[in-house]
Amino acid sequence: MLSTNRRQLLDVFRAAEGRLVSGQEIADALNCSRTAVWKHMEELKKVGFEIQAKRGSGYSIQPTDDGFTEEVLYFRAKTHFIGQHMSFHETVASTQLVAHQLVGEDAADGTVVIADEQKAGKGRLARPWDSQPGTGIWMSTILRPEIPMQQVPQFTFIASLAIAEAIENVTGLAPQIKWPNDLYINKRKVCGVLTEMQAEADQVRAIIIGTGINVNQTEFPEELREKATSLAILAGNPVSRGALFGEIVQQLEKYYQLFLEQGFAPIKLLWEERAIPFNETIVAKTLRGEVRGKVKGISDEGILIVQDAAGQEHSIFSADISLD
Repeated sequence: MLSTNRRQLLDVFRAAEGRLVSGQEIADALNCSRTAVWKHMEELKKVGFEIQAKRGSGYSIQPTDDGFTEEVLYFRAKTHFIGQHMSFHETVASTQLVAHQLVGEDAADGTVVIADEQKAGKGRLARPWDSQPGTGIWMSTILRPEIPMQQVPQFTFIASLAIAEAIENVTGLAPQIKWPNDLYINKRKVCGVLTEMQAEADQVRAIIIGTGINVNQTEFPEELREKATSLAILAGNPVSRGALFGEIVQQLEKYYQLFLEQGFAPIKLLWEERAIPFNETIVAKTLRGEVRGKVKGISDEGILIVQDAAGQEHSIFSADISLD
């Protein structure tokens, strides 16, 4: 957790939006001496910032491309509430587990749990997710909407839409979304989204959106080489995890607010534009067996609609999806 002084210092530079800030302005904001200001700037160098100092004018700061510290991520989170409270970890078993614990401790709406490494990351259906240090974005976002429980699955669509747009804005790559929660580029997976909730009786207490993104991996285990890829492999160069994080929380906040103001309808339309094209023939493996057919779209509740060869439509609530 950032100290009050460190948060105040970063807030001064966030408000400055790149302009030089005088040492006296910083000293006044932090209620400290000019000598202490210099020490604060030296500390920022150690946590991922480049410092520009101009005698008689002041200081400006810029995160380094590879900076991935709590200070850098807070500075990059130019949002109103998502990411303004953060639980940062070098190593953690699972950001989802930490987030569930923080919900019980009344964590604020928009709190983000993020780690450089996960030891026991998991995807949908409790499958393990490889989360090596320095390579990806492993994060969980706590949201507290006042909604009925049947709307909770819609948050997977909100998150996957936001992350796809963020990836495109930062890298120029254009992910497609495979229902309901995976992002693919060139038919290989780059991101998974896991939506869980805590509820009491029929009231949603919190929604926790887990996100795992392959950012800077250069190789994968043999069993994943034909299934997974990373943004760096596709872009041909390393991608700034800090910059991508800042864009993700901004887009997530934007689409969350859109959902709260206008409901799921606009989210559905935008999600469908990024979905793996409809009318593709797929195989959906459900607990009751396989359904093979063409994807006709999603319902207003986010349920996948598949039409089989006989023309019968099937509503798919949960399944493993593969292209036929």
